[in-house]
Amino acid sequence: MPCVGLIVNDGKELAVETALTLQARLEQAGIEVVRASSSGGMVGFANPDQHLRLLGYNACVPEGFDASMALAIVLGGDGTVLSAARQTAPVQVPILTINTGHLGFLAEAYLADLDRVLEQVLNKQWTIEERCTLVVSVLRGDQRRWEALSLNEMALHREPLTSMCHFEVAIGRHAPVDISADGVILSTPTGSTAYALSAGGPVITPECPVLQLAPIAPHSLASRALVFSDQEPVTVFPATADRLMMVVDGSAGCYVWPEDRVLIRRSDHPVRFVRLADHEFFQVLRNKLGWGLPHVAKPDRV
Repeated sequence: MPCVGLIVNDGKELAVETALTLQARLEQAGIEVVRASSSGGMVGFANPDQHLRLLGYNACVPEGFDASMALAIVLGGDGTVLSAARQTAPVQVPILTINTGHLGFLAEAYLADLDRVLEQVLNKQWTIEERCTLVVSVLRGDQRRWEALSLNEMALHREPLTSMCHFEVAIGRHAPVDISADGVILSTPTGSTAYALSAGGPVITPECPVLQLAPIAPHSLASRALVFSDQEPVTVFPATADRLMMVVDGSAGCYVWPEDRVLIRRSDHPVRFVRLADHEFFQVLRNKLGWGLPHVAKPDRV
């Protein structure tokens, strides 16, 4: 078997301890392990002029990671998975997510399953599910000032206090639309269960080739989430005199000034998730978000 990557949230003691155990067992089985910290994919909040604008999102790929790698095992919570997605998608390395955090919505397995997981990895008993990602770019004229990959969403809003902003949004070849709201969210189907869900957007099953535009606290009863083809690029023009804050996947972002524009388009680099069993999306919704559970106790049937 080719080498295996190990992406670890070094800020969590449980993840670090599990990584040591896992690395030792993999190396004992004759597998080369390349370890990386998930912090490499946490772009953080940056001044665009100091960001990776010359290298783009490929700069997040850890040293030693390339397309020849069989898979990368990710140890951490959902934030770690989002970070690992930016580290692996550009080189098409599949990721196997093992939750050592809290909710674990993006997790494929848990620490209690470690022995079974290791056995399936060694026997190559897995399949691949691809999830689309976005390329989020901040442009000023012809200059690319900031760029990152996004698995969940891009959110653009005012800071430090929420207040109504104005946005002009152009979707593909369609006529631009004006939105008055505290902010706007542009999400993938994967991100439809994250920030967009809190903003009142619909849940979208992962295989749908669509994107979602959702206003945050809109100043109109007619403003609702819009779902459209993921082949349509989206450009957001801030029509507000003050600077805005853009946040990508909750862990990356930069300021956006009135003279800037944000371009969002589907990436050519999907995140490749390793699946050890049939991935039943509705069951995940039921287990993690309580979807489909009865809110009123049903009487026993006679």
